[in-house]
Amino acid sequence: MPLSSHRRLAVSATLLAALTAGVAPATSAFAAPGGPVAPTATGTPAVPAPDMDGVVAALNSAMANGAPGAMARFVGPDGVRSRTVGVQDRVSGAAMDIHSRFRIGSVSKTFSTVVLLQLVEEGRLQLDTPVNTYLPGLLPDDRITVRHLLTHRSGLADYTNAMFEHTVPGFEAVRNRVFSYQELVDLSLSEPRTTQPGVSYQYSNANFVVVGMLIEKLTGRPVADAYERRIFKPLKLTRTSYVHPDTRIKGAHVRGYLHPDEEGGALVDSTEQTVSWAQSAGAVISSPADLNTFTSALMRGRLLSPAMMEAMTTVTPTDATNTRFYGLGLRRYNLSCGTQVYGHTGTVQGFYTYTFSTRDGRRSVSAMANTSNHGAANTALGGTLEAAFCGKKPAPAASSRSAASPSARDLTSLPAERDLPERH
Repeated sequence: MPLSSHRRLAVSATLLAALTAGVAPATSAFAAPGGPVAPTATGTPAVPAPDMDGVVAALNSAMANGAPGAMARFVGPDGVRSRTVGVQDRVSGAAMDIHSRFRIGSVSKTFSTVVLLQLVEEGRLQLDTPVNTYLPGLLPDDRITVRHLLTHRSGLADYTNAMFEHTVPGFEAVRNRVFSYQELVDLSLSEPRTTQPGVSYQYSNANFVVVGMLIEKLTGRPVADAYERRIFKPLKLTRTSYVHPDTRIKGAHVRGYLHPDEEGGALVDSTEQTVSWAQSAGAVISSPADLNTFTSALMRGRLLSPAMMEAMTTVTPTDATNTRFYGLGLRRYNLSCGTQVYGHTGTVQGFYTYTFSTRDGRRSVSAMANTSNHGAANTALGGTLEAAFCGKKPAPAASSRSAASPSARDLTSLPAERDLPERH
């Protein structure tokens, strides 16, 4: 549950040392791949106004690449600005509505992480303790720690790669199925592990299935109860819910459309499903406003202590571009203008989501396109971040264009990070 001001101040340096044990801070935000990067202290440069024309261009690009509609909501010191394009229902023709709910996919991982880190603060578990201490015999390797789960460094295989190898048939096979956590873990353990514990970043939904198991074991209650009591109610997230295994999205909502693997094939309405194949890794439903509130509140320290936020935002690179990093259930993107934003991406059948905030929580963006399995649409939607946080860009001089360094490239020129296998 949320921390009081008194409780935040009571977190000692000893706790901070314990949280960051084994993570040596780097001297630069651009460390070699695999090395940890501590949160960077920066000055206070002038904050650019969001380029809402650029946001609309990114949304339109997502539509041009196969999304029936898209939307984005920006919150900053000057208030709220939102944009919508296209439709949220291809049958009725209803226009995309900024107030509508949708499935947020792996953005759910940040919600799950917050709950687990609150339990760490309450002394119910420790980040660097083996998972098998709390869930005896669950995993075949006692070296896998809680921290390895949250940083995707456990080596547990992502069972969704095989599950959705054939996108539409794979989805239809699980659309209405209800899995137990143990069944999902067993699917992961039936495949070879991807890395030794702690060695390298390998994204896997299995990690956050185990996080859900930890939450339920330690609280004695379903994860839905933990989300509700610890995040949804304190932040008044009235459009956010976890309804597993119900297949419905209550109230006004966006319909999601899944692209088949065959180029030019008919879109599949994937709105109704249990999302039981993901659960605590990806089954939360929310809205643009609630996602803005959540990411801003998290960055402002309303959900976790300063020491725990330090641990959560200590990141390691996830690729060789030196623009993308992962902390504890949290992504960091370094944008072309030098701004660093924290949040998560989400992919679930029929929906792509981005929700990110600056470290001070003063500016946040949430964006959604109602399609999936079409990577170009995902990459296009990511362009909302550059436009919103970096503002309008001057036209580059011809002489300087060729001298631009790789680290200064727009994120829109890079493949989007994804949470499920993509076929296009």
